[in-house]
Amino acid sequence: MARADTLARARKLDRPDLAYIVRFASADGVKDMELTRTELAEAASWVSARLSEHGLSAGKRALITASGYEGFWVHPMIKGLGALRVPYGIAEGMGWDHRRAGVFQRELRPDAVIGLTAETLEGLAGAADLAETFRATSLILARPDALPVLRGAGVPAFAMTTVGPALALECPARAGAHVDSGAWRLSEEDGQLSIAAGEHRRSALAPTPLGIAGRVVTDRCACGNEDPRVLLAQADQR
Repeated sequence: MARADTLARARKLDRPDLAYIVRFASADGVKDMELTRTELAEAASWVSARLSEHGLSAGKRALITASGYEGFWVHPMIKGLGALRVPYGIAEGMGWDHRRAGVFQRELRPDAVIGLTAETLEGLAGAADLAETFRATSLILARPDALPVLRGAGVPAFAMTTVGPALALECPARAGAHVDSGAWRLSEEDGQLSIAAGEHRRSALAPTPLGIAGRVVTDRCACGNEDPRVLLAQADQR
């Protein structure tokens, strides 16, 4: 059977909307929740809007550093970049793949580096000066453990983190990392964050304490976004 015929028949098959089982740490242990293809598409649209606020647009280039188990946020990031017509490269977020990240940084010269980890930075710092490495990079979205390393080297960076199953991205106003209010409901009690499924979400998640120290800010951000913002204790360093 020709490949075209096979693909044509495959398109007629029932396609479950379930895309991922997301596993995340909570205050009471590991939790699982479903993530549908519809929710992924909505997340991609949200991510695209956030990246656009940082000035990413057609013709610019990006590097993503992530691990395979993080597909639940990598997929919307890839689709979001695609919607903006931004080509990208991917390197593993573990330290052993820092050389690939370094090659992309030198050869691709990305306008944005998304998801930088402290492990990647440790490897890169052994071969080059971090300030020089990222001098021409206009946007860096870094994990909480990488932020103090970058800022200590004089590299301006924005926070990118997961809050349980949710993705949080800091805006240009640097007033905290936004979380999609349609997908998630955030709350805090005694300085600890909790999360639940939002009204637009089809996958259920009851209010779940995460065991993450931080604050939730709900007033309108200076960037104009009304999505709530999280300020993590270890990342709230301006």
